[in-house]
Amino acid sequence: KDPFPKVVPKFFTAMSPIIVDGMVIAHLGGKGNGAIIAYDLTTGDEKWRWADEGPEYASPALLTVKGTKQIVTLTEKSIVGVGVADGKLLWQLPFVPVRRAYNAATPIVDGQTVIYTGAGRGTKAVKIEKQGDGFTAKELWSNPELAPQFNTPVLKDGLLFGLSDRSNLFCINAKTGQTAWTDSTPRGRGGFAAIVDAGSVILALPSNSELIAFKPSGKEYAELARIKVSDTPTYAQPVIAGNRVFIKDK
Repeated sequence: KDPFPKVVPKFFTAMSPIIVDGMVIAHLGGKGNGAIIAYDLTTGDEKWRWADEGPEYASPALLTVKGTKQIVTLTEKSIVGVGVADGKLLWQLPFVPVRRAYNAATPIVDGQTVIYTGAGRGTKAVKIEKQGDGFTAKELWSNPELAPQFNTPVLKDGLLFGLSDRSNLFCINAKTGQTAWTDSTPRGRGGFAAIVDAGSVILALPSNSELIAFKPSGKEYAELARIKVSDTPTYAQPVIAGNRVFIKDK
């Protein structure tokens, strides 16, 4: 049963649900009217919901601090941590989209560190800590220079790789937040891209349908290969299977 039958996000649904502890959890609804809802994976019965804010387009991630599992996700105006067991709000930070920006990048969890980003607002890292009966989000760093729009960066070996809202590939030191490098060549338009960790290389597929392979280096942008894969724009995430890459074009 659709819990929000008359609510449709502007760009429809772009998030993926997450399965944890026998539940499937998704952020449903739309602007001003939505909820993070947990359903029993076997019966489909609703277990709990947190209904303070509607969704944007990012997917939820799983974080565990001092034995407490949390769903971390970007809402229409915040980043929140919600308890997996009961859906209670554990912590929250404002993160309101500016101008024509959206909360579309999935938060990245690295131990107790959460890295989140959004066009026009930079990239930030916070550490989630247990304090008394609650939790706090302590800012570790903030990089105002670089932020994706429609892609989630990849964290590899302490480095964060992504495509900025100006469509430039970049690398951020995930420990300090400092910019390691930025490639000056725009790739596609509007910050549309998919970034994939392919082991020895990072793959990038911007909207201009050029599949790019580059070294996961923090020293400089080092392109290894580039191939035109379609005559139409590419917006979907590529799928790697063995030594093959499957790509959906427009």
